Amino acid sequence: MPKILRFFLILRIIAFHYAPIINFKTSNPPNPTPPMIRFVNAKINIGLNVVAKRQDGYHDLETVFYPVGLECGLPHQPQPFDDILEVGYQPGDISGCRFQFLGRPIDCPPKKNLVVKAASLFLRHYNEDFDDLGNYGMFEISLDKHLPDGAGLGGGSADAAFTLQLLNETVGKKYDDRQLAEMALKLGADCPFFLYNKPCFAEGIGEVLNPINLSLEGYTLLIVKPDIHVSTADAFAGIVPKKPEFDLRFLPYLPIEDWKNKVVNDFESTVFAKHPELGILKQSLYDGGAIYASMTGSGSAIYALFDSADLARKERTRLESTYQAIWLFGL
Repeated sequence: MPKILRFFLILRIIAFHYAPIINFKTSNPPNPTPPMIRFVNAKINIGLNVVAKRQDGYHDLETVFYPVGLECGLPHQPQPFDDILEVGYQPGDISGCRFQFLGRPIDCPPKKNLVVKAASLFLRHYNEDFDDLGNYGMFEISLDKHLPDGAGLGGGSADAAFTLQLLNETVGKKYDDRQLAEMALKLGADCPFFLYNKPCFAEGIGEVLNPINLSLEGYTLLIVKPDIHVSTADAFAGIVPKKPEFDLRFLPYLPIEDWKNKVVNDFESTVFAKHPELGILKQSLYDGGAIYASMTGSGSAIYALFDSADLARKERTRLESTYQAIWLFGL
């Protein structure tokens, strides 16, 4: 039977549905199971060095990805931060995928949405590798968006990676981590990281990952997202690739009190020049008692680590009159 892929789009006020439809007759449908739900966390970059310009036009980077928000949504950390992803299916005569997006508006057309792209990519691979996709009927994916876009926190990449994971679990884990990582890399350089979701030293364009023995347990993290958009072009403007003075692979051996003068984000030099408010915010966090503060990714979110939860709460209170997007939680 030929495998035919076609698409349809339905717009609604609070959500849109975009479904790739694969025409198969339903035979031996699996028993419906309750939808799987995951809290989708973010990441911060601890240090970010631009080390070389590649022939393909991209840049080689070195950074440490550290997952944050892993326990948000639990009783002891109820503050909304993580996205909430739900994946299920309804057996029937028509197979495909229906999407619902709630919460924070996503400012991109459906075909460019990373959750839509991840689901389409997964179903296309599954359709080529197995012959039972039609038995699942209509996959249903719902995303309640909380993580901010354009912050350097990797929210969109995390949504894509978790979509791949949950779809894979829904069909019985037909793909291993390596195969999922290959799919994830087609969606974004930092997408594979969220499949592992553990501290990693990353190089290349961010896709070469090596676990790193780093724990920030016991510290309090404050994240502030000013209402500033930083384009990738602006972030790279004026950047001169160079070998970093400090090798981030040795970060676990450097006391956190010494990070301030050794662990740098190269994008701060260009981004702070264009948006001075971000540099002022970072310095104010140090003035408020942070032991380390930095921009994450190419911005515009600034984060700070505190060894005193009381000081962190005091800083949050001070900043709440200026910034609406502020999150505080223990690591």
